[in-house]
Amino acid sequence: MIPIKLYLLFIFWFLGFIFLWKIPALKKGSTLNHLSYKISILIPARNEERTLGHLLHSIAHQTLKPHEIIVIDDQSEDATAEVARRAGCIVMTSKGLPEGWTGKPWACWQGAQKATGDAFLFLDADTSLEPEGLSKIVSTYLEKGGLLSIQPFHKMKRTYERLAAIFNLITMAGMNAFTPFGPKLKPTGAFGPCMMCSREDYFRVGGHEKARGEVLESLAIGREFLRGKRKVHCYGGKEAISFRMYPDGFQSLVEGFGKGFGTGAYAMSIMSLFVIGGWVFGGISVTRHLLQSAILGNAELLGWLALDVLYIFQIHWMLFRIGNFGFSTALFFQIPLVFFVIVFAYSVVRIFLVRKVRWKGRDVKTASGRN
Repeated sequence: MIPIKLYLLFIFWFLGFIFLWKIPALKKGSTLNHLSYKISILIPARNEERTLGHLLHSIAHQTLKPHEIIVIDDQSEDATAEVARRAGCIVMTSKGLPEGWTGKPWACWQGAQKATGDAFLFLDADTSLEPEGLSKIVSTYLEKGGLLSIQPFHKMKRTYERLAAIFNLITMAGMNAFTPFGPKLKPTGAFGPCMMCSREDYFRVGGHEKARGEVLESLAIGREFLRGKRKVHCYGGKEAISFRMYPDGFQSLVEGFGKGFGTGAYAMSIMSLFVIGGWVFGGISVTRHLLQSAILGNAELLGWLALDVLYIFQIHWMLFRIGNFGFSTALFFQIPLVFFVIVFAYSVVRIFLVRKVRWKGRDVKTASGRN
């Protein structure tokens, strides 16, 4: 007789299809043939000399040319500003950080004040545009309007980077934008690495000033657009825009995800927390029961093995669409899953108890710390 707990964990496994069912892709449209819209690309950058050049090189080789590229140098201690100047960008040096602001919103807000384009495209310095990527982003924006938010395709080179697998999945899932219900559900915010909106909409909703003290500023900006009766559209960046997250080593990976993931979970809807939490709990429980059955040699072993295989293929199906993780990451999914649980707990402690996180050489007070 099949135990009830096996049926229950099968349901938890199935929840994965609810939170990451369909990830829409950016497509180049015909509207660019007569484009007179001026696009300002705004890039906040702090100590990004190793990554910024790749982004600027990718922009230079796009068929669609932006009106201007503004790099806001956020008090960098390396050659970030020089890299931007050599590429012909407009370079701004960020002013001293005002009380109550975090670095990225302050840099973006200053850049927006200087920009002269009709639309703003905010890009993180560690992103890179694929061939025709800018055309796909602008085409989709012109078709959809509002705030276009894109999570770049994750490209990895070193083994430790694949520990980010579950974080990547939950970042996408937590946005509430990729369910079978499609646009019937409003997203919980926006993705930070790539956002595009009109100049008029940006200043009308308050722009980055509304997210001045946020560690995850894009969530707050997405909410402001929704409050202002403007739509937020979330897309995956495959074949349009990519990034390599935290290439500086294992510590940067922990620091990066630890700085804001607890805040991201706090911003999710109750339903999303239940669905995602159930799926994560299911993956951990299946592993525990599988090991226990293998050690004891009981009759439930085949059932737990079958469910473990279902998790493997489901996770591979998910990861294939958001990064070059490879099948081995899904095959040994328990490793990034346990890593996720540990770092998530660390993030909650830093954000809600210590009330301070460390990022790019700065101690940043969290919203709970300021309140």
